[in-house]
Amino acid sequence: MKKTKALGPILEEQTVDLLVVGSGTGLTAALAAHEFGLSTLVIEKTPYVGGSTALSGGAFWIPGNQVLQKDGSKDQVKEGEKYLDAVVNRDCPTARWQAFLQEGNATIAMLYRQTALKFFWAKGYSDYHPENPGGSAMGRTCESKPFNLNRLGVEKERFRYGKMEAPLPMPVTGYDYKWINLMLKKPLKAFPIILKRLFQGVGGLLIGKKLVAGGQAIAAGMFDGVIRAGIPVYTQASLTSLLYDGTRVTGAVVKQNGKDVTIHARKGVILAAGGFDHNMPMRQHYQSPNLVANLSLGAEGNTGDAITMAEHLGGMLDNMKESWWFPAVAPLKKGGDPQVLLAERSLPGSFMINAKGKRFINEATDYMTFGQTLLKLEQEQQAVGEMWLIFDQKYRNQYLLAGAVFPMMNIPKEWYEAKIAFKAHDAEDLAKQMGISEKIFTETYQRFNTLAQKGRDEDFHKGDSAYDQYYGDPTVKPNPCLRPLKGKLYAVKVVLSDLGTCGGLMTDEHGIVLRENQQKIDGLYAIGNTAANVFGQVYPGAGATIGQGMVFGYIAAKHAASV
Repeated sequence: MKKTKALGPILEEQTVDLLVVGSGTGLTAALAAHEFGLSTLVIEKTPYVGGSTALSGGAFWIPGNQVLQKDGSKDQVKEGEKYLDAVVNRDCPTARWQAFLQEGNATIAMLYRQTALKFFWAKGYSDYHPENPGGSAMGRTCESKPFNLNRLGVEKERFRYGKMEAPLPMPVTGYDYKWINLMLKKPLKAFPIILKRLFQGVGGLLIGKKLVAGGQAIAAGMFDGVIRAGIPVYTQASLTSLLYDGTRVTGAVVKQNGKDVTIHARKGVILAAGGFDHNMPMRQHYQSPNLVANLSLGAEGNTGDAITMAEHLGGMLDNMKESWWFPAVAPLKKGGDPQVLLAERSLPGSFMINAKGKRFINEATDYMTFGQTLLKLEQEQQAVGEMWLIFDQKYRNQYLLAGAVFPMMNIPKEWYEAKIAFKAHDAEDLAKQMGISEKIFTETYQRFNTLAQKGRDEDFHKGDSAYDQYYGDPTVKPNPCLRPLKGKLYAVKVVLSDLGTCGGLMTDEHGIVLRENQQKIDGLYAIGNTAANVFGQVYPGAGATIGQGMVFGYIAAKHAASV
Protein backbone atom coordinates (compact mmCIF):
# COMPACT_ATOMS: atom_id res chain seq x y z
CA MET A 1 0.00 0.00 0.00
CA LYS A 2 1.64 3.21 -1.22
CA LYS A 3 1.61 6.20 1.10
CA THR A 4 2.59 9.88 1.10
CA LYS A 5 2.77 12.23 4.06
CA ALA A 6 0.25 14.61 2.47
CA LEU A 7 -2.36 12.09 1.42
CA GLY A 8 -1.85 9.07 3.60
CA PRO A 9 -2.37 5.82 1.66
CA ILE A 10 -2.71 6.10 -2.13
CA LEU A 11 -5.90 4.51 -3.41
CA GLU A 12 -5.70 1.82 -6.07
CA GLU A 13 -8.40 -0.21 -7.81
CA GLN A 14 -9.41 -3.14 -5.66
CA THR A 15 -12.24 -5.38 -4.50
CA VAL A 16 -13.40 -5.53 -0.87
CA ASP A 17 -16.45 -6.83 0.91
CA LEU A 18 -17.62 -3.46 2.19
CA LEU A 19 -16.86 0.15 1.33
CA VAL A 20 -17.57 2.78 4.01
CA VAL A 21 -17.87 6.39 2.82
CA GLY A 22 -17.09 8.78 5.68
CA SER A 23 -14.93 8.56 8.80
CA GLY A 24 -17.14 9.82 11.63
CA THR A 25 -19.60 7.24 12.89
CA GLY A 26 -18.64 5.37 9.71
CA LEU A 27 -15.70 4.10 11.76
CA THR A 28 -18.18 2.16 13.91
CA ALA A 29 -19.46 0.47 10.76
CA ALA A 30 -15.90 -0.40 9.72
CA LEU A 31 -15.07 -1.87 13.14
CA ALA A 32 -18.27 -3.92 13.19
CA ALA A 33 -17.70 -5.17 9.63
CA HIS A 34 -14.18 -6.22 10.57
CA GLU A 35 -15.50 -8.16 13.56
CA PHE A 36 -18.06 -9.84 11.30
CA GLY A 37 -15.19 -11.01 9.08
CA LEU A 38 -15.61 -8.59 6.17
CA SER A 39 -12.70 -7.00 4.32
CA THR A 40 -13.42 -3.30 4.71
CA LEU A 41 -12.16 -0.02 3.30
CA VAL A 42 -12.94 3.53 4.48
CA ILE A 43 -12.73 6.64 2.30
CA GLU A 44 -12.81 10.20 3.65
CA LYS A 45 -13.35 13.25 1.46
CA THR A 46 -11.28 15.66 3.57
CA PRO A 47 -7.63 15.36 4.67
CA TYR A 48 -8.70 14.47 8.22
CA VAL A 49 -10.31 11.46 9.87
CA GLY A 50 -13.10 11.92 12.42
CA GLY A 51 -15.86 13.85 10.65
CA SER A 52 -18.33 15.88 12.67
CA THR A 53 -18.02 13.29 15.45
CA ALA A 54 -14.54 14.64 16.24
CA LEU A 55 -15.93 18.20 16.41
CA SER A 56 -18.87 17.30 18.61
CA GLY A 57 -19.40 16.95 22.34
CA GLY A 58 -18.89 13.23 21.80
CA ALA A 59 -21.84 12.04 23.88
CA PHE A 60 -24.11 9.19 22.84
CA TRP A 61 -27.70 8.45 23.82
CA ILE A 62 -28.59 4.75 23.83
CA PRO A 63 -31.28 3.60 26.31
CA GLY A 64 -30.63 0.60 28.53
CA ASN A 65 -27.01 0.13 27.51
CA GLN A 66 -24.42 -1.59 29.69
CA VAL A 67 -22.57 1.65 30.52
CA LEU A 68 -25.69 3.01 32.23
CA GLN A 69 -26.22 -0.21 34.15
CA LYS A 70 -22.58 -0.44 35.23
CA ASP A 71 -22.69 3.12 36.60
CA GLY A 72 -25.84 2.56 38.62
CA SER A 73 -28.69 3.56 36.31
CA LYS A 74 -31.83 1.46 36.50
CA ASP A 75 -32.72 2.32 32.89
CA GLN A 76 -34.09 -0.46 30.71
CA VAL A 77 -34.63 -0.72 26.95
CA LYS A 78 -38.38 -1.00 27.51
CA GLU A 79 -38.36 2.43 29.22
CA GLY A 80 -36.54 3.86 26.21
CA GLU A 81 -39.18 2.29 23.98
CA LYS A 82 -41.94 3.90 26.01
CA TYR A 83 -40.21 7.27 25.77
CA LEU A 84 -39.58 7.12 22.01
CA ASP A 85 -43.13 5.95 21.42
CA ALA A 86 -44.29 9.09 23.23
CA VAL A 87 -42.04 11.68 21.54
CA VAL A 88 -41.32 10.43 18.00
CA ASN A 89 -43.69 11.57 15.24
CA ARG A 90 -46.33 9.03 14.24
CA ASP A 91 -45.32 9.25 10.58
CA CYS A 92 -41.76 8.15 11.46
CA PRO A 93 -41.15 4.39 10.80
CA THR A 94 -41.29 2.60 14.16
CA ALA A 95 -39.15 -0.29 12.92
CA ARG A 96 -36.10 1.99 12.59
CA TRP A 97 -36.03 3.27 16.17
CA GLN A 98 -36.96 -0.15 17.51
CA ALA A 99 -33.94 -1.61 15.69
CA PHE A 100 -31.84 1.15 17.27
CA LEU A 101 -33.04 0.10 20.73
CA GLN A 102 -32.52 -3.61 20.09
CA GLU A 103 -28.95 -3.29 18.83
CA GLY A 104 -27.74 -0.45 21.05
CA ASN A 105 -26.11 -2.58 23.69
CA ALA A 106 -24.51 -4.88 21.10
CA THR A 107 -22.91 -1.81 19.50
CA ILE A 108 -21.35 -0.69 22.78
CA ALA A 109 -20.14 -4.23 23.49
CA MET A 110 -18.49 -4.33 20.04
CA LEU A 111 -16.73 -1.01 20.66
CA TYR A 112 -15.40 -2.32 23.96
CA ARG A 113 -13.97 -5.36 22.15
CA GLN A 114 -12.58 -3.49 19.16
CA THR A 115 -11.22 -0.31 20.76
CA ALA A 116 -9.50 0.97 23.90
CA LEU A 117 -12.43 3.30 24.64
CA LYS A 118 -13.96 3.40 28.11
CA PHE A 119 -17.34 5.05 28.68
CA PHE A 120 -19.22 6.57 31.61
CA TRP A 121 -22.76 7.73 32.36
CA ALA A 122 -23.19 11.52 32.46
CA LYS A 123 -25.56 11.15 35.41
CA GLY A 124 -28.13 13.90 35.67
CA TYR A 125 -27.99 15.04 32.04
CA SER A 126 -31.73 14.90 31.54
CA ASP A 127 -33.45 13.61 28.41
CA TYR A 128 -34.63 16.55 26.34
CA HIS A 129 -38.33 15.80 26.91
CA PRO A 130 -38.27 14.08 30.32
CA GLU A 131 -41.89 14.83 31.26
CA ASN A 132 -43.09 12.28 28.69
CA PRO A 133 -43.77 8.62 29.56
CA GLY A 134 -40.46 6.78 29.84
CA GLY A 135 -38.51 10.05 29.95
CA SER A 136 -35.61 10.26 32.38
CA ALA A 137 -34.64 13.34 34.38
CA MET A 138 -31.43 11.49 35.33
CA GLY A 139 -30.75 10.97 31.65
CA ARG A 140 -29.28 8.28 29.42
CA THR A 141 -26.36 10.23 28.00
CA CYS A 142 -22.92 8.57 28.07
CA GLU A 143 -19.46 9.86 27.19
CA SER A 144 -15.98 8.56 26.59
CA LYS A 145 -13.44 8.84 29.37
CA PRO A 146 -10.34 10.87 28.32
CA PHE A 147 -8.44 9.09 25.56
CA ASN A 148 -4.71 9.19 24.76
CA LEU A 149 -4.40 10.75 21.31
CA ASN A 150 -0.76 9.64 21.09
CA ARG A 151 -1.98 6.07 20.57
CA LEU A 152 -2.54 7.11 16.96
CA GLY A 153 1.22 7.43 16.41
CA VAL A 154 2.08 8.88 13.00
CA GLU A 155 -1.61 8.76 12.05
CA LYS A 156 -2.21 11.60 14.49
CA GLU A 157 -1.33 13.91 11.60
CA ARG A 158 -4.48 12.76 9.80
CA PHE A 159 -6.83 13.11 12.78
CA ARG A 160 -9.35 15.98 12.83
CA TYR A 161 -8.71 18.29 15.78
CA GLY A 162 -11.54 20.15 17.51
CA LYS A 163 -12.19 23.82 16.89
CA MET A 164 -11.97 24.74 20.59
CA GLU A 165 -8.69 24.22 22.43
CA ALA A 166 -8.70 24.61 26.20
CA PRO A 167 -6.22 27.26 27.43
CA LEU A 168 -4.71 24.57 29.70
CA PRO A 169 -4.07 20.88 28.93
CA MET A 170 -7.33 19.62 30.44
CA PRO A 171 -9.41 16.80 28.93
CA VAL A 172 -12.80 18.31 29.86
CA THR A 173 -15.87 16.13 29.29
CA GLY A 174 -19.38 17.49 28.77
CA TYR A 175 -20.28 16.38 32.27
CA ASP A 176 -17.26 18.31 33.65
CA TYR A 177 -18.30 21.46 31.80
CA LYS A 178 -21.56 21.74 33.73
CA TRP A 179 -19.68 21.95 37.03
CA ILE A 180 -16.69 23.95 35.79
CA ASN A 181 -19.21 26.53 34.61
CA LEU A 182 -20.33 26.82 38.25
CA MET A 183 -16.80 27.01 39.70
CA LEU A 184 -17.59 30.13 41.73
CA LYS A 185 -21.00 28.92 42.88
CA LYS A 186 -20.21 25.26 43.58
CA PRO A 187 -16.46 25.29 44.30
CA LEU A 188 -16.50 22.07 46.35
CA LYS A 189 -17.91 20.26 43.32
CA ALA A 190 -16.08 22.15 40.57
CA PHE A 191 -12.50 22.40 41.83
CA PRO A 192 -11.93 18.68 42.45
CA ILE A 193 -12.96 18.13 38.81
CA ILE A 194 -10.70 20.95 37.60
CA LEU A 195 -7.75 19.61 39.59
CA LYS A 196 -8.37 16.05 38.41
CA ARG A 197 -8.45 17.07 34.75
CA LEU A 198 -5.41 19.33 35.16
CA PHE A 199 -3.52 16.46 36.78
CA GLN A 200 -4.52 14.12 33.95
CA GLY A 201 -3.65 16.65 31.27
CA VAL A 202 -0.33 17.91 32.61
CA GLY A 203 0.68 14.58 34.14
CA GLY A 204 -0.18 12.82 30.90
CA LEU A 205 2.10 15.10 28.90
CA LEU A 206 4.97 14.32 31.28
CA ILE A 207 4.66 10.59 30.53
CA GLY A 208 4.03 10.97 26.81
CA LYS A 209 0.23 11.01 26.75
CA LYS A 210 -2.00 13.64 25.15
CA LEU A 211 -5.40 13.12 26.74
CA VAL A 212 -8.48 14.44 24.96
CA ALA A 213 -12.18 14.30 25.80
CA GLY A 214 -15.57 14.74 24.15
CA GLY A 215 -15.81 14.13 20.41
CA GLN A 216 -12.02 14.10 20.17
CA ALA A 217 -11.89 11.10 22.50
CA ILE A 218 -14.57 8.94 20.90
CA ALA A 219 -13.44 9.67 17.32
CA ALA A 220 -9.77 9.08 18.17
CA GLY A 221 -10.64 5.89 20.01
CA MET A 222 -12.49 4.50 17.01
CA PHE A 223 -9.72 5.59 14.61
CA ASP A 224 -7.19 3.88 16.85
CA GLY A 225 -9.29 0.71 16.75
CA VAL A 226 -9.50 0.88 12.97
CA ILE A 227 -5.73 1.31 12.66
CA ARG A 228 -5.02 -1.65 14.93
CA ALA A 229 -7.54 -3.78 13.06
CA GLY A 230 -5.63 -3.09 9.83
CA ILE A 231 -8.59 -1.41 8.13
CA PRO A 232 -7.27 1.05 5.52
CA VAL A 233 -8.56 4.63 5.65
CA TYR A 234 -7.98 6.74 2.53
CA THR A 235 -8.21 10.51 3.01
CA GLN A 236 -8.74 13.21 0.37
CA ALA A 237 -10.73 10.53 -1.42
CA SER A 238 -14.08 11.81 -2.72
CA LEU A 239 -17.01 9.69 -3.81
CA THR A 240 -17.80 10.61 -7.43
CA SER A 241 -20.36 7.93 -8.38
CA LEU A 242 -21.96 4.72 -7.20
CA LEU A 243 -21.71 1.55 -9.28
CA TYR A 244 -25.12 0.02 -9.94
CA ASP A 245 -25.66 -3.09 -12.06
CA GLY A 246 -29.43 -2.75 -12.35
CA THR A 247 -30.19 -4.85 -9.28
CA ARG A 248 -27.75 -3.71 -6.57
CA VAL A 249 -24.94 -1.29 -5.75
CA THR A 250 -21.64 -3.05 -6.37
CA GLY A 251 -19.08 -0.38 -5.49
CA ALA A 252 -18.08 3.18 -6.28
CA VAL A 253 -15.76 5.43 -8.23
CA VAL A 254 -13.55 7.50 -5.97
CA LYS A 255 -11.35 10.47 -6.87
CA GLN A 256 -8.05 10.94 -5.05
CA ASN A 257 -5.30 13.32 -6.13
CA GLY A 258 -7.12 13.99 -9.41
CA LYS A 259 -7.36 10.30 -10.33
CA ASP A 260 -10.54 8.23 -10.56
CA VAL A 261 -10.27 4.84 -8.91
CA THR A 262 -12.88 2.06 -8.99
CA ILE A 263 -13.61 0.20 -5.76
CA HIS A 264 -15.66 -3.00 -6.11
CA ALA A 265 -17.67 -3.95 -3.02
CA ARG A 266 -19.06 -7.48 -2.87
CA LYS A 267 -21.38 -6.82 0.08
CA GLY A 268 -22.22 -3.19 -0.59
CA VAL A 269 -21.50 0.45 0.26
CA ILE A 270 -22.30 2.23 3.53
CA LEU A 271 -22.83 5.98 3.12
CA ALA A 272 -21.70 7.73 6.31
CA ALA A 273 -20.63 10.99 4.71
CA GLY A 274 -22.53 13.45 6.90
CA GLY A 275 -25.37 15.70 5.83
CA PHE A 276 -25.58 18.80 3.63
CA ASP A 277 -24.41 21.21 6.35
CA HIS A 278 -22.29 23.39 4.05
CA ASN A 279 -24.35 23.18 0.86
CA MET A 280 -26.20 26.47 1.13
CA PRO A 281 -28.32 26.07 -2.06
CA MET A 282 -29.63 22.76 -0.67
CA ARG A 283 -30.27 24.34 2.73
CA GLN A 284 -32.12 27.28 1.22
CA HIS A 285 -34.20 24.92 -0.92
CA TYR A 286 -35.14 22.43 1.78
CA GLN A 287 -34.98 24.46 5.00
CA SER A 288 -35.29 28.23 4.65
CA PRO A 289 -34.37 30.84 2.03
CA ASN A 290 -33.20 33.01 4.94
CA LEU A 291 -30.30 30.64 5.71
CA VAL A 292 -27.77 32.70 3.77
CA ALA A 293 -24.62 32.63 5.93
CA ASN A 294 -22.80 29.29 6.28
CA LEU A 295 -22.88 28.93 10.07
CA SER A 296 -22.83 25.16 10.54
CA LEU A 297 -20.46 23.63 13.09
CA GLY A 298 -20.34 20.35 11.12
CA ALA A 299 -17.20 19.19 9.28
CA GLU A 300 -16.48 21.17 6.12
CA GLY A 301 -16.77 18.10 3.88
CA ASN A 302 -20.48 17.71 4.63
CA THR A 303 -21.94 19.03 1.38
CA GLY A 304 -24.58 16.41 0.63
CA ASP A 305 -22.72 14.60 -2.18
CA ALA A 306 -23.61 11.09 -0.99
CA ILE A 307 -27.26 12.05 -0.46
CA THR A 308 -27.52 13.45 -3.98
CA MET A 309 -25.83 10.43 -5.61
CA ALA A 310 -28.16 8.01 -3.85
CA GLU A 311 -31.13 10.16 -4.80
CA HIS A 312 -30.09 9.79 -8.45
CA LEU A 313 -30.45 6.03 -8.00
CA GLY A 314 -33.99 6.54 -6.76
CA GLY A 315 -33.23 6.94 -3.07
CA MET A 316 -36.06 8.48 -1.07
CA LEU A 317 -35.39 11.68 0.91
CA ASP A 318 -37.05 12.53 4.20
CA ASN A 319 -36.88 15.10 7.01
CA MET A 320 -34.85 17.44 4.82
CA LYS A 321 -36.06 20.58 6.58
CA GLU A 322 -34.39 19.56 9.84
CA SER A 323 -30.97 20.09 11.40
CA TRP A 324 -29.49 19.49 14.82
CA TRP A 325 -30.01 23.22 15.40
CA PHE A 326 -27.69 24.98 17.83
CA PRO A 327 -27.74 28.65 18.91
CA ALA A 328 -24.24 30.16 19.04
CA VAL A 329 -22.40 33.46 19.49
CA ALA A 330 -22.21 35.26 16.15
CA PRO A 331 -18.89 35.08 14.23
CA LEU A 332 -16.54 38.02 14.56
CA LYS A 333 -16.41 38.42 10.80
CA LYS A 334 -18.18 37.19 7.68
CA GLY A 335 -17.17 33.61 6.97
CA GLY A 336 -15.88 33.08 10.51
CA ASP A 337 -16.96 30.33 12.87
CA PRO A 338 -19.72 30.84 15.43
CA GLN A 339 -18.81 30.21 19.06
CA VAL A 340 -20.69 27.52 20.95
CA LEU A 341 -23.30 28.45 23.58
CA LEU A 342 -24.24 25.57 25.84
CA ALA A 343 -25.19 26.46 29.42
CA GLU A 344 -25.40 30.20 28.92
CA ARG A 345 -29.09 30.34 27.87
CA SER A 346 -30.21 28.40 30.94
CA LEU A 347 -28.40 30.40 33.60
CA PRO A 348 -30.17 32.89 35.89
CA GLY A 349 -29.66 36.58 35.34
CA SER A 350 -30.14 36.33 31.57
CA PHE A 351 -32.82 36.32 28.88
CA MET A 352 -33.01 36.62 25.09
CA ILE A 353 -34.67 39.15 22.80
CA ASN A 354 -35.47 39.43 19.11
CA ALA A 355 -34.75 42.34 16.77
CA LYS A 356 -37.70 44.25 18.22
CA GLY A 357 -36.47 43.93 21.79
CA LYS A 358 -39.00 41.30 22.90
CA ARG A 359 -38.57 37.84 24.40
CA PHE A 360 -39.71 35.11 21.99
CA ILE A 361 -38.80 31.72 23.47
CA ASN A 362 -37.96 29.64 26.52
CA GLU A 363 -34.25 30.41 26.38
CA ALA A 364 -33.30 27.18 28.19
CA THR A 365 -35.10 24.81 25.81
CA ASP A 366 -33.06 22.11 24.06
CA TYR A 367 -31.14 23.41 21.08
CA MET A 368 -33.08 21.52 18.37
CA THR A 369 -36.41 22.81 19.66
CA PHE A 370 -34.84 26.28 19.77
CA GLY A 371 -34.09 26.17 16.03
CA GLN A 372 -37.43 24.60 15.14
CA THR A 373 -39.23 27.36 17.05
CA LEU A 374 -37.35 30.05 15.13
CA LEU A 375 -38.22 28.52 11.76
CA LYS A 376 -41.85 28.06 12.79
CA LEU A 377 -42.08 31.72 13.78
CA GLU A 378 -40.57 32.61 10.40
CA GLN A 379 -43.21 30.53 8.59
CA GLU A 380 -45.90 32.30 10.60
CA GLN A 381 -44.54 35.67 9.41
CA GLN A 382 -43.12 36.41 12.86
CA ALA A 383 -39.45 36.26 11.92
CA VAL A 384 -37.20 36.82 14.92
CA GLY A 385 -34.44 38.63 13.05
CA GLU A 386 -31.36 39.44 15.10
CA MET A 387 -31.17 37.64 18.45
CA TRP A 388 -29.41 38.86 21.57
CA LEU A 389 -28.53 37.27 24.90
CA ILE A 390 -28.97 39.86 27.64
CA PHE A 391 -27.26 39.47 31.03
CA ASP A 392 -25.97 41.56 33.91
CA GLN A 393 -22.63 42.07 35.64
CA LYS A 394 -23.39 39.49 38.32
CA TYR A 395 -23.91 36.90 35.59
CA ARG A 396 -20.63 37.92 33.95
CA ASN A 397 -18.81 37.63 37.29
CA GLN A 398 -20.08 34.11 37.97
CA TYR A 399 -20.25 32.07 34.77
CA LEU A 400 -18.30 31.00 31.70
CA LEU A 401 -19.26 32.59 28.39
CA ALA A 402 -18.81 30.79 25.05
CA GLY A 403 -16.54 28.26 26.73
CA ALA A 404 -13.54 30.58 26.80
CA VAL A 405 -14.45 33.84 28.59
CA PHE A 406 -14.03 32.94 32.24
CA PRO A 407 -15.92 34.52 35.17
CA MET A 408 -14.90 38.15 35.83
CA MET A 409 -12.91 38.29 32.58
CA ASN A 410 -13.74 41.20 30.30
CA ILE A 411 -15.63 40.36 27.15
CA PRO A 412 -12.99 40.54 24.38
CA LYS A 413 -12.52 43.98 22.84
CA GLU A 414 -12.92 42.40 19.39
CA TRP A 415 -16.53 41.52 20.19
CA TYR A 416 -17.40 45.16 20.77
CA GLU A 417 -15.52 46.24 17.66
CA ALA A 418 -17.41 43.68 15.58
CA LYS A 419 -20.67 44.90 17.17
CA ILE A 420 -21.61 41.45 18.39
CA ALA A 421 -21.46 42.76 21.97
CA PHE A 422 -22.66 45.92 23.74
CA LYS A 423 -22.60 47.07 27.36
CA ALA A 424 -24.41 49.82 29.23
CA HIS A 425 -25.35 50.96 32.74
CA ASP A 426 -29.10 50.54 32.28
CA ALA A 427 -31.71 49.02 29.97
CA GLU A 428 -32.54 52.27 28.19
CA ASP A 429 -28.91 52.98 27.29
CA LEU A 430 -28.32 49.37 26.16
CA ALA A 431 -31.31 49.56 23.80
CA LYS A 432 -30.03 52.86 22.42
CA GLN A 433 -26.60 51.37 21.67
CA MET A 434 -28.19 48.31 20.02
CA GLY A 435 -30.47 50.46 17.87
CA ILE A 436 -33.73 48.95 19.13
CA SER A 437 -36.82 50.52 20.72
CA GLU A 438 -35.93 51.78 24.17
CA LYS A 439 -39.58 51.59 25.24
CA ILE A 440 -40.12 47.98 24.11
CA PHE A 441 -36.83 46.72 25.51
CA THR A 442 -37.34 48.46 28.86
CA GLU A 443 -40.81 46.89 29.13
CA THR A 444 -39.33 43.47 28.29
CA TYR A 445 -36.60 43.96 30.88
CA GLN A 446 -39.06 44.96 33.60
CA ARG A 447 -41.49 42.15 32.75
CA PHE A 448 -38.72 39.54 32.89
CA ASN A 449 -37.52 40.85 36.25
CA THR A 450 -41.05 40.66 37.65
CA LEU A 451 -41.37 37.02 36.58
CA ALA A 452 -37.88 36.16 37.78
CA GLN A 453 -38.65 37.63 41.19
CA LYS A 454 -41.62 35.24 41.45
CA GLY A 455 -39.44 32.34 40.32
CA ARG A 456 -41.92 31.33 37.62
CA ASP A 457 -41.75 32.29 33.95
CA GLU A 458 -45.45 32.61 33.11
CA ASP A 459 -44.64 33.78 29.58
CA PHE A 460 -42.29 31.05 28.26
CA HIS A 461 -41.84 28.60 31.18
CA LYS A 462 -38.07 28.87 31.45
CA GLY A 463 -36.88 26.49 34.14
CA ASP A 464 -40.05 24.38 34.33
CA SER A 465 -38.42 21.33 32.70
CA ALA A 466 -35.80 19.09 34.29
CA TYR A 467 -33.79 19.60 31.11
CA ASP A 468 -33.87 23.40 31.53
CA GLN A 469 -32.57 23.02 35.05
CA TYR A 470 -29.62 20.77 34.15
CA TYR A 471 -27.56 23.76 33.01
CA GLY A 472 -29.13 26.15 35.51
CA ASP A 473 -27.57 27.26 38.79
CA PRO A 474 -28.70 24.97 41.64
CA THR A 475 -27.76 27.61 44.23
CA VAL A 476 -30.52 29.90 42.92
CA LYS A 477 -33.95 29.18 44.42
CA PRO A 478 -36.73 28.46 43.67
CA ASN A 479 -35.94 28.40 39.94
CA PRO A 480 -32.28 27.71 38.98
CA CYS A 481 -32.84 29.42 35.63
CA LEU A 482 -34.36 32.69 36.84
CA ARG A 483 -32.99 35.74 38.65
CA PRO A 484 -33.83 39.43 38.16
CA LEU A 485 -31.15 41.47 36.37
CA LYS A 486 -29.78 44.67 37.84
CA GLY A 487 -26.93 47.11 37.38
CA LYS A 488 -24.58 47.00 34.41
CA LEU A 489 -25.99 45.13 31.40
CA TYR A 490 -24.51 43.30 28.41
CA ALA A 491 -25.87 42.09 25.09
CA VAL A 492 -24.20 39.40 22.96
CA LYS A 493 -25.43 38.58 19.46
CA VAL A 494 -26.68 35.04 18.90
CA VAL A 495 -27.09 33.25 15.56
CA LEU A 496 -28.77 29.98 14.61
CA SER A 497 -26.03 27.48 13.91
CA ASP A 498 -26.27 23.69 13.89
CA LEU A 499 -24.32 20.51 14.58
CA GLY A 500 -25.21 19.22 11.12
CA THR A 501 -28.33 18.56 9.09
CA CYS A 502 -30.42 15.50 9.98
CA GLY A 503 -32.49 14.98 6.85
CA GLY A 504 -31.35 12.55 4.20
CA LEU A 505 -31.96 9.10 2.79
CA MET A 506 -34.81 7.04 4.17
CA THR A 507 -33.71 3.55 5.16
CA ASP A 508 -35.32 0.42 6.52
CA GLU A 509 -34.52 -1.13 9.90
CA HIS A 510 -31.30 -2.63 8.45
CA GLY A 511 -30.01 0.73 7.19
CA ILE A 512 -30.76 -0.19 3.55
CA VAL A 513 -31.71 2.83 1.40
CA LEU A 514 -35.33 2.78 0.22
CA ARG A 515 -37.01 4.12 -2.90
CA GLU A 516 -40.23 6.15 -2.84
CA ASN A 517 -42.18 2.91 -3.41
CA GLN A 518 -40.48 1.39 -0.33
CA GLN A 519 -38.42 -0.98 -2.49
CA LYS A 520 -34.85 -1.49 -1.30
CA ILE A 521 -31.73 -0.43 -3.18
CA ASP A 522 -29.79 -3.58 -2.40
CA GLY A 523 -26.14 -3.10 -1.50
CA LEU A 524 -26.63 0.53 -0.47
CA TYR A 525 -26.80 1.58 3.19
CA ALA A 526 -26.98 5.03 4.82
CA ILE A 527 -26.22 5.94 8.44
CA GLY A 528 -25.64 9.02 10.59
CA ASN A 529 -26.56 12.36 9.05
CA THR A 530 -26.55 10.92 5.53
CA ALA A 531 -29.73 9.12 6.56
CA ALA A 532 -32.97 10.73 7.68
CA ASN A 533 -33.07 11.13 11.46
CA VAL A 534 -34.22 7.85 13.01
CA PHE A 535 -36.30 9.93 15.47
CA GLY A 536 -37.96 12.11 12.82
CA GLN A 537 -38.16 15.74 13.92
CA VAL A 538 -37.19 14.97 17.52
CA TYR A 539 -33.93 15.12 19.46
CA PRO A 540 -34.66 12.75 22.37
CA GLY A 541 -31.49 13.37 24.39
CA ALA A 542 -27.90 14.60 24.30
CA GLY A 543 -25.90 12.31 22.03
CA ALA A 544 -28.84 10.95 20.01
CA THR A 545 -27.13 11.91 16.74
CA ILE A 546 -23.89 10.02 17.50
CA GLY A 547 -25.84 7.23 19.19
CA GLN A 548 -27.96 6.45 16.15
CA GLY A 549 -24.98 6.83 13.80
CA MET A 550 -22.94 4.29 15.76
CA VAL A 551 -25.79 1.81 16.23
CA PHE A 552 -26.87 1.89 12.59
CA GLY A 553 -23.21 1.49 11.58
CA TYR A 554 -23.29 -1.76 13.53
CA ILE A 555 -26.71 -2.72 12.13
CA ALA A 556 -25.69 -2.07 8.49
CA ALA A 557 -22.43 -4.01 8.86
CA LYS A 558 -24.27 -6.91 10.48
CA HIS A 559 -26.79 -7.03 7.63
CA ALA A 560 -24.08 -6.77 4.96
CA ALA A 561 -22.28 -9.71 6.56
CA SER A 562 -25.47 -11.77 6.30
CA VAL A 563 -25.93 -11.14 2.56
